Amino acid sequence: MTAQAGEQPLAGLCAVVTGASSGIGRAIAAAFAGAGAQVGAGHWHSEPPDLGVPLRADLSTADGCAAFVDAAFAALGDIHVWVNNAGADVLTGEAASWPDERKLDALLDLDLKGTIRCSRLVAPRLADGGCILNMGWDHATTGMAGDNPELFSAVKAGVLGFSKSFARSAAPRVRVNVLCPGWIETAFGAGADPEFRASVAESTPLGRWGTPEDVARAAVWLASPDAAFITGQAINVNGGVVG
Repeated sequence: MTAQAGEQPLAGLCAVVTGASSGIGRAIAAAFAGAGAQVGAGHWHSEPPDLGVPLRADLSTADGCAAFVDAAFAALGDIHVWVNNAGADVLTGEAASWPDERKLDALLDLDLKGTIRCSRLVAPRLADGGCILNMGWDHATTGMAGDNPELFSAVKAGVLGFSKSFARSAAPRVRVNVLCPGWIETAFGAGADPEFRASVAESTPLGRWGTPEDVARAAVWLASPDAAFITGQAINVNGGVVG
């Protein structure tokens, strides 16, 4: 069944969103709650999110992923949607000055290994018709020059490749898709140089930076019954910057 106008498309579903304290993760958790879902909001270093059921987790290790998955199912019971959004922030704060090797380790441990581990642990336990959403990057398949983009491309291309293969392994009971945000106004975008911000908007066919809510709306659709025949796909949410 598909959602009708005025209905809550995720009513009756339970969803877990990792990295839900801020930015895209928080927007997805809030959008899911607004669409009628019960939400488990994962967090680690930040304060617990002020929505849903807060679930503390370190997803950078195998033991941490296993403990978090167990805790989520113990707290919430049946889970229908799982969003692997948690990622290492190597662009802002102290981490921006880390050497590349340390940045790469952080991205591999959390963004790639955390996604793989959680997906494998969660899929057999999701309710029938369940959905996993993983977080990619729109430039992972087209490329972008620079030290940080090289690292992000390598790691997020790994997420994309894994997700496409895992979608086949998890089918037909569980769907697996990838959200690929472009230039989104998170902490990095908000603190970027004005000239750079302007150049991004000018190079974007839709003429602006994206917002976390733009990504969240795509996540709601992919998690909803309206996307029941969509799996193994990567959805760019980027205003048309790359195809």
